[in-house]
Amino acid sequence: MTALLDGLRILVLEDEFLIAMDVEQLCRDHGAADVTIAREIADIDGQALPSSFDAAVVDLMLGGVSTLDFAARLRAEGVPFVFASGYSDSDEVKNSFPDVRLVTKPYSGDDLVEAVAIACGRPAPAA
Repeated sequence: MTALLDGLRILVLEDEFLIAMDVEQLCRDHGAADVTIAREIADIDGQALPSSFDAAVVDLMLGGVSTLDFAARLRAEGVPFVFASGYSDSDEVKNSFPDVRLVTKPYSGDDLVEAVAIACGRPAPAA
C-alpha cells in the first residue's frame, strides 16, 4: 500500500508553530519526502514554486495578513494546494477558489491528508 503523500514535497504556510509542526509530522507520516514550513510569505518569496513544491497547505491568514494573493500565485504556477484555516465562512475564498478545498480548523489529520492527496490527483482512500 502506497502512502497518500508518497514522495511529495509539501509547503506548509502556517503561522501557529504547534499546528505547523503537527502538519509537518502528519505529512511525513503519510509519505511526504520533504516538508517546508513558512510562517510568513516573505519566508518563501522569490522561490520558483513549481520546482520547489509538489503541493501546499495554506492558512488563509498569516499574522493577520491574507494569503489569497499567494494562493493565486500557486494556482497560476500550477502548484496544487488546499486551504486549512479557522476562517470557514469566507465568501472571497469560495468565489475566487471554488475548486480548492477548505479544510476547517480544527480538522482531523486524515481529512487534511486526503484533501492534499486529492488536490494532487491521487485517488482518495477507500472507506
